[in-house]
Amino acid sequence: MPNAFIVDAVRTPVGKRKGPIGAVHPADLGAHVIKALIERNHFDPASVDDVVLGCIDTIGPQAGDVARTCWLAAGYPDSVPGVTVDRQCGSSQQAIHFAAQGVMSGTQDVVIAGGVQNMTMIPIGAAFTVAEQFGFRNPFATSEGFRARYGEQFISQFNSAEMIAHKWLLSREQMEAYALESHERALAAIAEGRFEREIVPIAGVRVIGPLPKPLGSDTTYCAGVMATSNARGAALAFIAALKQPDRRTVWKEAGFEVA
Repeated sequence: MPNAFIVDAVRTPVGKRKGPIGAVHPADLGAHVIKALIERNHFDPASVDDVVLGCIDTIGPQAGDVARTCWLAAGYPDSVPGVTVDRQCGSSQQAIHFAAQGVMSGTQDVVIAGGVQNMTMIPIGAAFTVAEQFGFRNPFATSEGFRARYGEQFISQFNSAEMIAHKWLLSREQMEAYALESHERALAAIAEGRFEREIVPIAGVRVIGPLPKPLGSDTTYCAGVMATSNARGAALAFIAALKQPDRRTVWKEAGFEVA
């Protein structure tokens, strides 16, 4: 079985809602990191077998297979396909898994994977309510099978977060302290230059936005422990090798320029 190697990884900064990055079309966000990935690794774009990106709320500027749109917006060959994955909050991680699986299966040699989302342009959860004009108040209400199983109760990750917190006796204070430490570590790592190669500036933004503000006091979760409504893009390049020699050799054999 071939081995899958991650050659490189780049991402935009994590913008804040209604910030400069929020004005960038999702396709251009994705194109920005894809171009950075290819240009600094010096390989032929036509050698890419697939572009797999995760994205939820694929409506408006994120509709129509945004992974493919990102690739085309970057100016690369239209002979290369693209596919968008929606596994909700695990979409980009699943895209990476699919890319690795494609390489390891032997059916693909070079795959770009990652994710893109602009929650300023398309607010989180917008896809759940966009069809109200067609008579669907949410994706589940008119499904007889779903209603028979779950009734009319509201099901969401917010409810799940509350249930998990109560089951494992996780207090809001504990989660906020953990989240704060995570944010502080990220800011410290950026200040120390640890992400200098990984973060590709866009729209004049080089680092992540400010720490999110807390929500109300009636829940165990808060904005500090949740994904913020922001805009971002990320991409990784996978390549294959039938054996596991030195990685520099693998990259050269795949057509990448190695310094």
